[in-house]
Amino acid sequence: MKTAESEARKALNRLRRAIEKAEKELRSLEGSLRHAEEADFPAESYEVAETSLRAVINFADEEGERLREKILYAGGLEPGRVRKTQCN
Repeated sequence: MKTAESEARKALNRLRRAIEKAEKELRSLEGSLRHAEEADFPAESYEVAETSLRAVINFADEEGERLREKILYAGGLEPGRVRKTQCN
């Protein structure tokens, strides 16, 4: 049986991988266009896009931490007492 928590963890992992892939593709596009356009390259736009992707990664990380703490609490454990290396 699938639980809401396991589905949420899977969805967060998929989101994280998708964002990481988007960052990689953005860097690839930036490298190609920066070389082709040189002085006309819109560097600020790419910085804004990268910052936005970083914000979504931070959101996913925060949601993952929140979910992990809820799961630990539901299992009778105090989230602060479990070392992060044990949860990965």
